[in-house]
Amino acid sequence: MQQTKAQPTFWITRQMLVLFAVLGTMPLWAESVGLYQYLGVEIVIWMIFALGFNLLLGYTGLPSFGHGAFFGLGAYAFGLVQHELAVSLWLGLLGAVALAAAGGGLVACFLSHRRGIYFALMSIAFGQVFWFVAIKWHAVTGGEDGLLNIPRPAFDFGVGHLALDNNTALFYFVLAVLAVVIIGLWRLVHSPFGKVIQAVKQNEMRTAFVGYNVWLFKWSAFTISAAVAGLAGGLFAMAQESAYPDVMSLHASGFVVMMTLIGGGFVSFWGPVIGAAVFFLARDLLGSMTETWLLWYGLMFMAVVVFKPEGIAGAWQDMVKRRSSGRERGGHAGAALAAQLKR
Repeated sequence: MQQTKAQPTFWITRQMLVLFAVLGTMPLWAESVGLYQYLGVEIVIWMIFALGFNLLLGYTGLPSFGHGAFFGLGAYAFGLVQHELAVSLWLGLLGAVALAAAGGGLVACFLSHRRGIYFALMSIAFGQVFWFVAIKWHAVTGGEDGLLNIPRPAFDFGVGHLALDNNTALFYFVLAVLAVVIIGLWRLVHSPFGKVIQAVKQNEMRTAFVGYNVWLFKWSAFTISAAVAGLAGGLFAMAQESAYPDVMSLHASGFVVMMTLIGGGFVSFWGPVIGAAVFFLARDLLGSMTETWLLWYGLMFMAVVVFKPEGIAGAWQDMVKRRSSGRERGGHAGAALAAQLKR
């Protein structure tokens, strides 16, 4: 599928400013529309996770269906740092990113020679291995109970610190992390590295013939994606004040795939952002009406895949194109009529 992502001109784009404005004001209007403060924290964390995952799926064309393993590694790493080393925000997040990147790099060594269905199946297998270890390694992970009572460290910025013990402060912190991730990934996918991984997606064999080390680029994309997933997992552990094996399960990995696809990650950088917001809003809105909300969300997902595989972002792009072409046709018709009147 042809990429339609716009070329960037600046580090900060208009879409970024709109997103940051909407999310930045969310604590002011969330409760007035029936939402709650912690929902914003969840949405932003999973946006980070989905954006990192889309570097692999949407840009490199690698379907990793066990990516929740790296989200879980980040969560456990953050919790273990707080319990065993020191109550430190930065050390915890650094540990989350490092452990997830190490796990991702190790798995990528085995997966980067594969593609298509073989890549997908092996990613599921490795994800299940991590999940099984998390359940059985009681001495480290706490088993099925997970790691509980993880401290939520303060945000230390050198000259002072900001407590993150309330959801509003935590929301603005994870929003700041999201901003850094968005800017970093935006520049990455529009860099020469980003062009190469998109070429790998389009035609892996031709990219190799040009002279690029395809295995290395696939390994790098997988490792970076796993590191971002670990960062999101660390933030999730801090928000939940716990880490448990469920976040490494196959259904958690499936959630991020659904978010990315329904949002339109194949055709837009912003697809995962849209998909994460839609998923959690659907969960809360449909969940308030029926316990089988996931069934109805699944049906909606199926409808999108069948009738509009480009997702919500693709539908928006098509609508903008139709409007633009309609205005152009109207302008041409008006010019023709003016020419006729002049005769």
